[in-house]
Amino acid sequence: MDIFGKIKEKLSNEFIDIVEWLDYTDDTIAHRFERYQNEIKNGAKLIVREGQTAVFVNEGQLADVFTPGTYDLTTQNLPILTTLKGWKYGFNSPFKAEVYFVNTHLFTDEKWGTKNPVTLSDERFGLVEIRAFGTYAFKISDAGKFIIDIVGTDSNFTNFEINEHLKSLIATRFTDTVGEANLPIELYAANTTELSDTCREVMAPEFESVGISLEKFYIENVSMPEDLKKEIFEYSRLDKLDMQKLAQFKAAKAMEAAAKNEGGTAGAGMGMGMGFVLAQQMGSMMGGGQMGGQQAFPQAGGTPVPPPMPVQVQYFYAVNGAQQGPVSLDQLKALFANRTINRESLVWKQGMANWAPLQDVEELKSFLGGNTPPPLPGT
Repeated sequence: MDIFGKIKEKLSNEFIDIVEWLDYTDDTIAHRFERYQNEIKNGAKLIVREGQTAVFVNEGQLADVFTPGTYDLTTQNLPILTTLKGWKYGFNSPFKAEVYFVNTHLFTDEKWGTKNPVTLSDERFGLVEIRAFGTYAFKISDAGKFIIDIVGTDSNFTNFEINEHLKSLIATRFTDTVGEANLPIELYAANTTELSDTCREVMAPEFESVGISLEKFYIENVSMPEDLKKEIFEYSRLDKLDMQKLAQFKAAKAMEAAAKNEGGTAGAGMGMGMGFVLAQQMGSMMGGGQMGGQQAFPQAGGTPVPPPMPVQVQYFYAVNGAQQGPVSLDQLKALFANRTINRESLVWKQGMANWAPLQDVEELKSFLGGNTPPPLPGT
């Protein structure tokens, strides 16, 4: 371009007297109004449309901010810029300043999710992992702060550029929130609405610190490993089932699993233990039959009288700090098998001075395994 072309370009740009921005995209958050050497004519018209905010920046300093409307750019309408420039009696045309148009409409259906599983501690199931994902909506609440703190000198700033930062912030605060909530693991998936509201309240101040308003936050799904989900479903049915029948069902399933693992000593030991449980249950159900007849003691008159019924030991146990029971030894074993209680759970029976961990009660140590007999001599 020759010297006359440059002069023509300068003059044509210098005398543009309308400052406006028409947004033809759906993802631009901030756009810098471009013109020759950042020069604006004295008395030029500034047009700010609905859903926009215009921000004037002078040499990196925030100056005047304009909401929707039409303005004549004079010293009366640019009080902060006038002060920064040191204009006392008006200014010469043109003047220099950077003008940014900020989109203030609602950006919806933004996606978020946990990149890695969130590890939580549950009193019944130990350490568990969950994942979550959902959507959120935001808008720019303080255009000046957003331009200075986030956009900087970027001439066209899109929501893609800010989304990675926002998603990392959401994932971090979500992890903190669910960790501090300390809810039973199954309640996270059942109370997504309440959890969503809590997370939004926790995250909102951090969004506001950079001029962004977190308008909506939704947790669409909280997922967990399938094996854990099955255990939770089974646990939820415990109050609806007969404990003795459940113990028999568990014993049968354990024996079936042990039969499939013929070479495993642990499986064999479990099968033997469950077999003893079934034998005891069968014996108790047949107590009125042949066994009773063999143990009967005759009276002097010759009428047989059965011996006194054995007193079955009853156990109490604690779950989440609450006393439960009483239950029989078999029922207690079933509770241990389905992880309602564990080796550290407190138990008590008549004759014990105090509550004690299950692993310290002599007759309950068989629950923990290690009771498989050694090989026969010579084998």
